[in-house]
Amino acid sequence: MNNDFLTEYRQAAEIHRQVRQYAQKELIKPGATLTDIAEGIEDGVRHLTGHMGLEEGDSLVAGMGFPTGLNINHCAAHYSPNAGNKVVLQHGDVMKVDFGVHINGRIVDSAFTVAFDPVFDPLLTAVKEATNTGIKEAGIDVRMSDIGAAIQETMESYELELNGTSYPIKAIRNLNGHTIGQYEIHGGVNGKSVPIVKGGDQTKMEEGETYAIETFGSTGKGYVRDDMETSHYAKVPNAPSVPLRLSSAKNLYSLINKNFGTLPFCRRYLDRLGQEKYLLGVGSILPKHLLHPLTFMYS
Repeated sequence: MNNDFLTEYRQAAEIHRQVRQYAQKELIKPGATLTDIAEGIEDGVRHLTGHMGLEEGDSLVAGMGFPTGLNINHCAAHYSPNAGNKVVLQHGDVMKVDFGVHINGRIVDSAFTVAFDPVFDPLLTAVKEATNTGIKEAGIDVRMSDIGAAIQETMESYELELNGTSYPIKAIRNLNGHTIGQYEIHGGVNGKSVPIVKGGDQTKMEEGETYAIETFGSTGKGYVRDDMETSHYAKVPNAPSVPLRLSSAKNLYSLINKNFGTLPFCRRYLDRLGQEKYLLGVGSILPKHLLHPLTFMYS
């Protein structure tokens, strides 16, 4: 593991820390629109990296490593406001804020949860302590199943009381942490998953790997489903050469290659680059398995 690798990760982590603090103090408040919050976070990342991403290839040098997810209440992951979104954050909401920062493709993927009503404090504490447990358990030669069991035990030792009813906090069994590769948020060459429940994967962590420990807690069934709507996409790594018949699809795919590579992006990033009426092109690319849609996920 070379020094450049570590230096780039430290730079990305420090930028994430600064933007995270700024967002918590200045942006994330009841009455704020999700669009303003997302754009404030992303502009902060671009400013601190020194790469605004408006020139061809600039976003590949440094900038957003994963689009800002603003996942409210029963939405667990991958919700970023598309153009025209008018959703306003409410005092009674619980919102998971998830975004990534990269330097030279070294992605720091980190999230935090915000709630304004203290009734939700046990949920926030459960997830935070479960994350800390996962980090403590992680290490070379540790089995994924052992990490998942420890995370679940911590998470499910909490409960939340709402309107006189107690709800056990459950680890969401079909969401996981994951390895991170250079320019690849999920996986890398030998992609692995880190479960947050016991049982299953006996694979071990190995030296030189990078992981995101992700702990999702819910007062619901502890299971998520995909929604058909999407805001995030990522180019499939090592995708085969497949002919695209529509010129709009060809041009769009070329733009994605030149500006994002395999880094995830969202529709608003295409808007920033002056793209219009691109959904037809996206719809033509998706069946070719060149792009992977990261759909909204609900508990």
